[in-house]
Amino acid sequence: MRVREIPSRDLPGIADAEWRMRERSPYVSKGIAYVPVKDGYPADRELSPRTTYKGRGFYMLGTIAVLHGREPTGSEIREIETWKRPTGIIWIRSYSGRERIPDARIISGTSHEVCHHELGMAFWLDPARVMFSQGNREEKRWMMQRVTPGERVADMFAGIGYFSIPSGIAGATVHAMEINPVAFRYLLRNIRENRLDDRISAGLGDCRDLLSGAYDRIIMGHFDSLLMLDAALDHMREGGMIHVHTAGRNPPVIPEQYRDRCRDGGTVRRIKKVAPHTWHYVLDVRAG
Repeated sequence: MRVREIPSRDLPGIADAEWRMRERSPYVSKGIAYVPVKDGYPADRELSPRTTYKGRGFYMLGTIAVLHGREPTGSEIREIETWKRPTGIIWIRSYSGRERIPDARIISGTSHEVCHHELGMAFWLDPARVMFSQGNREEKRWMMQRVTPGERVADMFAGIGYFSIPSGIAGATVHAMEINPVAFRYLLRNIRENRLDDRISAGLGDCRDLLSGAYDRIIMGHFDSLLMLDAALDHMREGGMIHVHTAGRNPPVIPEQYRDRCRDGGTVRRIKKVAPHTWHYVLDVRAG
């Protein structure tokens, strides 16, 4: 494709240019717009047709490519390197323990701190050292839409701030708790990075020991959350909402011993598939 190179800021000024091919959109990269040119008019260069990536699924955290599932093959790694030129490729086999520590293998390049931008938020992390689930993007958006200004929110398994940051941006006063010291350091950094020091307070330790007072909303973003539902219910205002994250083959239900403390059976939302026949669910429970 024949194109002319112009600064992207000058695009509005050539909207009606006679030489511009209107059937094709300009390609913009690093402040330069490559504008398709009609036949018969001079061009600056010829661009090769853009290709579509059809290889192994992955996602980018900053400049690092992250893979899950089976071990990647050499050809899959080379395809990712050619397509994205990442500074590192990490294969995460699983997450272990209550601290959700990645079982990670560096396949190519290096692992290092990166800043991942999502929905207008910034998250600093090293993906080989702390968990980050790309599949929770829509859950973050959902939280930003549901949390209302002035709510007192507890995030019992805050990690690096996956749900604390969106809740704070939505206007809540957030009590974020995290037991993993590495994730906690990133949580503090991300609170500062997103300028939420006045809305989010953070505590390091077991969330069951850190819960204090009564909350309007509690986020339980750990797959073992149902085992600690009693601690959350002890600190809920009547009518408040608890978001219980679980994983399993079947949708979760409120354990029988807690049903008299809840207004109804709760609402189940299916978030994403995490393993064969296993889904990530959120059970939204209103305290009675």
